[in-house]
Amino acid sequence: MKVLLADDQALVRGALAALLGLERDLEVVAEVGRGDEVLEAARRSGAQVCLLDIEMPGRTGIEVAAQLRRELPHCRSLVVTTFGRPGYLRRALEAGASGFVVKDTPARELAEAVRRVHAGLRVVDPTLAAESLVDGANPLTEREREVLRVALEGGTVAAISARVHLSGGTVRNHLSAAIGKTGTSTRAEAARVAQERGWL
Repeated sequence: MKVLLADDQALVRGALAALLGLERDLEVVAEVGRGDEVLEAARRSGAQVCLLDIEMPGRTGIEVAAQLRRELPHCRSLVVTTFGRPGYLRRALEAGASGFVVKDTPARELAEAVRRVHAGLRVVDPTLAAESLVDGANPLTEREREVLRVALEGGTVAAISARVHLSGGTVRNHLSAAIGKTGTSTRAEAARVAQERGWL
């Protein structure tokens, strides 16, 4: 099985390559440090399974999973991340990822996850799956997520309005809805909670 590794941390990529290289039926055929390099590297290397980190420059692992599903449907994706958040799990699977595991997964289990994904099966970290069921679906609309992403950086309602090209009143409405849905009392808390749950 041909495997591509996408992670912006060279040390992590090297460790994953070394661990997977010990498996006789797995071959690491490409390594990239940016999300926007995955598609071309997968095409060039003939990768059958891509291991994707969530947070990478260029494109997130979730965006890459969606891109692979559209443009290289025979190439499956497995998200391997430090960020074990239920919201990320749900978004990754909706985008087309075949699996989602955290980086502290034992090497043998990771190799088995690659095999299962290659075989067309779905692999999900059991703890995250349970948390995802408890948390439920992301309640935020796309606009509310956009406004909260900008709110994470701080700034006034006017500054947020300018960034997202909406009126101040509309931004306040989106922030108010997001605060209600996250059970918080300020936009900073709402943005933090939404980020922690993987909703942004």
